[in-house]
Amino acid sequence: MTVPGIASPVLDALQGIVGTNGVLADAAGMAGYLRDWSGDYRGAALAVLRPSSVAEVQALVRLCASLGLGIIPQGGNTGLVAGAIDTKGAGALIVSLDRLNAIRLIDADNFMLRADAGCVLQTIKDASEKQDCLFPLALGAQGSCRIGGNAATNAGGVNVLRYGMARDLILGLEVVLADGELWNGFSGLRKNNTGYDLKQLFIGAEGTLGIITGVEVKLFPKPARVETAYLGVASFEAAIALFRQARRDCSDLVSAFEIIGAECIELARLIDPGTTAPVTAPVQVLIELSSSALVDLNAVLVGFLAGAMENGLVGDAVLASSSAQAKGFWAIREGLVEGQARRGYHVRTDLSVKISDIPALIERARRFVVTDHPGWTPLAYGHAGDGNIHFNVLPPLDLADGEARSRGADVTAGLYDIAVGLGGSISAEHGIGRSRRQEFWSGLSPVHRRLATTLKDAFDPKGLMNPGCLLPPTETTP
Repeated sequence: MTVPGIASPVLDALQGIVGTNGVLADAAGMAGYLRDWSGDYRGAALAVLRPSSVAEVQALVRLCASLGLGIIPQGGNTGLVAGAIDTKGAGALIVSLDRLNAIRLIDADNFMLRADAGCVLQTIKDASEKQDCLFPLALGAQGSCRIGGNAATNAGGVNVLRYGMARDLILGLEVVLADGELWNGFSGLRKNNTGYDLKQLFIGAEGTLGIITGVEVKLFPKPARVETAYLGVASFEAAIALFRQARRDCSDLVSAFEIIGAECIELARLIDPGTTAPVTAPVQVLIELSSSALVDLNAVLVGFLAGAMENGLVGDAVLASSSAQAKGFWAIREGLVEGQARRGYHVRTDLSVKISDIPALIERARRFVVTDHPGWTPLAYGHAGDGNIHFNVLPPLDLADGEARSRGADVTAGLYDIAVGLGGSISAEHGIGRSRRQEFWSGLSPVHRRLATTLKDAFDPKGLMNPGCLLPPTETTP
């Protein structure tokens, strides 16, 4: 087999490490690794390498370091910011962790699980449940995303409100460094105050400092009771007022609080034409409470909703009478995301502001779209309980794809300006990748840039770990 750009001795060396079946170099074999889930980003690579052990990852990294070849770590390739795809060229090798996918240990007594980085998130959740435990990280892509990628991107999801981001759920990491050396950061300890917490450097670094090969996570007691309700409110201001009341009345029993603009429901129907929102209202809220068996959760939720309806915050409410009905509520939330992808190209944002600023963010963003981009359709939904709003915008259906993407860049820039103007962030949970690198980097202070480049240079002096992701390429970094 001859691969353009790779000398035969190098190809032989790669195959010698992972085997012939561990190297994909033909267009058909690499195709699934070179495009993202949304279809927005496509890239190229010299080859895709699929190691099946940590030792093989180390050997690959050592070989690439000796040859000066860039490495792009890849998990489930479900990211949305081109963090695991080289969109500019084909000068790097993709190292996929999909064959490194075992659960190594489940310790129910200490509420801890250890897994290979390529283990699918849903597999971890299912294995935890069998031990009467909960791993609370919950994403739309949980059936295909992998725990190493979740760690590398500091994944969020619908349960951040109660359990935190990925970094809050991780006890330890195992990482292959840029020179091929292995750092073992496993301990299983909940408290370990002995100097620098090195694992936090790799969480959210998007593979730019090393390749995560193993992840140790916290488990929690499996909730004995879960109550879900779908609510209708008059405005986003009312939704945020309702959230404040929920936090006071229900405290830490609230595990999710999602808001959905009514305009989003039509997108869910692209996935399931029979989708019907349980309530009719301009803004809809999906709230979930969970607890142990000792708490009368239904009484807590019913009491809270009764008060909210009495004071006018809630216009209509439907409580799920079964787990199947609750899943149907969540299917609406998940379906509207899939529906956008099915419709085609659209502006996708992942904005974060203070919870109290959510109504202002949405109002200003809607006004901007209507005024500056007439004919485009704004969509607002997200994890209101942690300040994360996905404000997306659909181009007119009759607009050519090239023009839509060109104008979409202007829409995105305007939305970023609104979020930053409110003291917010352009990325709440999706990361920076390659698609947001310029905006991210240009918004940093000189001190922040210096610290970031110092860290990168210390861990990856040759600039071979996920080059072009998160930070400018080494040779162009100020």
